[in-house]
Amino acid sequence: MFRTKRSGLVRRLWRSRAPVEGDGEADRGTHGSGGCCMGKTTKAAKTNVGSEAELKALTHSILKKIKEKQLEVLLQAVESKGGARSPCLLLPSKVDAKVGQQSYSLPMLLYKVFRWPDLRHSSELKRLSCCESYGKVNPELVCCNPHHMSRLCELDSPDSGPSCSETGGTTYSAPVGLSDSLALQESGERAHWCVVAYWEEKTRVGRLYSVQESSLDIFYDLPQGNGFCLGQLCSENKSQLVQMVRAKIGYGIQLTREPDGVWVYNRSCYPIFIKSATLDNPDSRTLLVHKVFPGFSIKAFDYDKAGNLQRPNDHEFTQQPRTGFTVQISFVKGWGQCYTRQFISSCPCWLEVIFNTR
Repeated sequence: MFRTKRSGLVRRLWRSRAPVEGDGEADRGTHGSGGCCMGKTTKAAKTNVGSEAELKALTHSILKKIKEKQLEVLLQAVESKGGARSPCLLLPSKVDAKVGQQSYSLPMLLYKVFRWPDLRHSSELKRLSCCESYGKVNPELVCCNPHHMSRLCELDSPDSGPSCSETGGTTYSAPVGLSDSLALQESGERAHWCVVAYWEEKTRVGRLYSVQESSLDIFYDLPQGNGFCLGQLCSENKSQLVQMVRAKIGYGIQLTREPDGVWVYNRSCYPIFIKSATLDNPDSRTLLVHKVFPGFSIKAFDYDKAGNLQRPNDHEFTQQPRTGFTVQISFVKGWGQCYTRQFISSCPCWLEVIFNTR
């Protein structure tokens, strides 16, 4: 019975491995993706980890050496695609596995098999702050739960292809409701480190969500979800596009305050789009909109950079001096030069995150 159950868990895990296929991204602009994340997988990813038969044999061999309860933890994380709260999967970090001509650590192999077949190096990863191994250097046991990790989103280099400029930045005027968020900052409350407003096109939906905890889940439909549930808000918007995008928010994003700044992790199945003054070159005249693929994290806000930010020639900053302390995030649909929507207020579903920097 013991062997039968273990074998069954291994078979279910193998069936739940990450497919090697196209990126399946949504809302590609007509002038290129303009993304800051290399979120595409290619057919070459499969050849990088050897043949299917070789990979299957190696994965089965490793999984059969893992304790049954640990297999159940891994299966819960993989089958729920990170939606269920799964504990850490602590395994030896020094064990190597060889596929073809390449060797991988045990954590790397599990990350490749169950999340990112195109993963090449551990430097492409960022551990989520909820993980026991977060912040630890070279531990004997390391968490191998694939959904306690994210891919690190790197900003575009000049030779990496076109990037989407926010051409509407110099003419943007805040939709009605922004004054509420500024008033909350002015009120002197120190308990929160940011507040979040949810918008559908030009209309804010629900009240401002004040954030005291270091991490916040913002979602529409998340099993065991605890945080800002957009699905519980009462919206009167009957637009088919808004309703379609709202349904695609799914697991949404995770907003985390960490020692080096505020990170956004895309937990959904579709890209998100972010505009933040601290993501850009301080000398640039306009803000860029950055595309973040599913499973990727990006440092969306840097307190040190925000404190030193000065843009005297940017009308957006002249008219709204606190824009440097605000991040805008759109679900599924992008805006700016590469898209039909020039302003975020034309996006179906989006967030405004206002930081308390005092």
